[in-house]
Amino acid sequence: MGGLAECHGHIFMNGQDYRAAAALHRNGPVESDVRAHLAACRDAGITYFRDGGDAWGVSLLAARLAGEYGIRYATPAFAIHRQGRYGSIVGHGYGDLKEYRALVAQAKAAGADFIKLMFSGVLDCVRYGGVSCPPLPGAEIREIVHIAHQEGFPVMAHVNGPQAIRDALEAGTDSIEHGFYMAPDCAKALGSTIWVPTHAAIHAFLGRPGFSDQVVSQALAEQAERLRQAAASGGTIAAGSDSGAVGVPHGAGLLQERALLEEILGGTEVLAQGDRALMERFCPRR
Repeated sequence: MGGLAECHGHIFMNGQDYRAAAALHRNGPVESDVRAHLAACRDAGITYFRDGGDAWGVSLLAARLAGEYGIRYATPAFAIHRQGRYGSIVGHGYGDLKEYRALVAQAKAAGADFIKLMFSGVLDCVRYGGVSCPPLPGAEIREIVHIAHQEGFPVMAHVNGPQAIRDALEAGTDSIEHGFYMAPDCAKALGSTIWVPTHAAIHAFLGRPGFSDQVVSQALAEQAERLRQAAASGGTIAAGSDSGAVGVPHGAGLLQERALLEEILGGTEVLAQGDRALMERFCPRR
């Protein structure tokens, strides 16, 4: 199948207001909204969409409908986070490994194609280098990745910050999402891990009231350098915009992500290879 790959998106979000999107689907997925977002993706030339999950079954509905729009759709059903840490906006939390195993089983029963894990918080766009909450300990990251792999699932992981990224790579995480504040040696040694930088989602903070353009610009510049280092070292980079996030509309968000990454990487070849690798690893199971 030709076309573009949106390697990280949230079909339940609307690109404008997370709370409104969550409220819309809180009592069950609203099909008309899902169809509108799938149509926007189709109209932008997207033929593969990897969802980052939600707590209300929206991505599972989208997976059932996507074929009508010519889109192969992969979903984790919901993301999994440690209770008290970042992640409730896209899934469910666990308190211990027994509860974590139960959530993996729940995702499997729901028809998940992979497991989505939350290793860290989001960027603090006021304080350079800041992340919204402490990362999971390295030992826990290794264990939860191992459990997901034992169940036959590839792992997509939300992760920012140098230590959490290092731990994710050492655990054999299949894809790291965002990856801001990655250490240079990690960028040069991604190994089999695919990096989906979601550059457009942070770029969308520029000019937004309440945030620092200086901090955002500095974070983007540092990530651009790490992307060039990763590409020069043979790392695998795929294009995912975090579509649905504020300022990142479905369809148009991916086009902006690709334009940003192509400028950073000096062309389309790296992304073409990365998108193919990601689609092969995160195949829909239905």
